[in-house]
Amino acid sequence: MCIARSGYAPDMTSSQLVRPRDGKMIAGVCAGLADRFGISRTLVRIAFVIFGLVGAGELAYIVLWILMPKQ
Repeated sequence: MCIARSGYAPDMTSSQLVRPRDGKMIAGVCAGLADRFGISRTLVRIAFVIFGLVGAGELAYIVLWILMPKQ
């Protein structure tokens, strides 16, 4: 079964996951994720804070910091 998407295209501003040089607070991980997926940088930062309080947000941030190349 094939479903036609009729022009559906997600709003992704860049095709790569990179840390930007501008608009970053610590390392640019949240800004890079937000830019890549077309969502608010503030929402991504809040999500990382909440995830850090209840899970392993700090560990995920550090891993992404190491793996994500600079712009």
